[in-house]
Amino acid sequence: MYKHIMICTDGSELADKGVEHGLALAGQLGAKVTVLSVTEPLEPHVIQAAIHAGVDDPVIRYDQQIDEEMQRRFATITERAASYGVPLELVHEIDDFPAETIVRSARLKDCDLIVMSSHGRRGVQRLLLGSQTAEVVTHSQIPVLIVR
Repeated sequence: MYKHIMICTDGSELADKGVEHGLALAGQLGAKVTVLSVTEPLEPHVIQAAIHAGVDDPVIRYDQQIDEEMQRRFATITERAASYGVPLELVHEIDDFPAETIVRSARLKDCDLIVMSSHGRRGVQRLLLGSQTAEVVTHSQIPVLIVR
């Protein structure tokens, strides 16, 4: 049914549920998996504040921290994928608009399913907190599996 599944994660405990579900599904279907993490860039006002606080090169320090986090996150996912016998590609993007990056990446990689997690909030809570998952569902032409 599905041959190439994109699993999206921000490294949170909730996202881990989506990762686990997506890997298990891929294992059962014999599908390959692309895991995507999208990190928002460092905001200009944060860069300026860090410089004023004496941080030499905040952008390089931020990039180093993100790289270290991705290595840890992806190492864990790689181990989990191996336990399911799933072929895996790991992708990290930096973008101001994670939902757009997810939809675009899934399309460019010819994925036929996107797996994401969601708190399942509704109404005002969802409006106040925003929802990358809701944006992906709204804009994706590819089926989206939401794990709660």
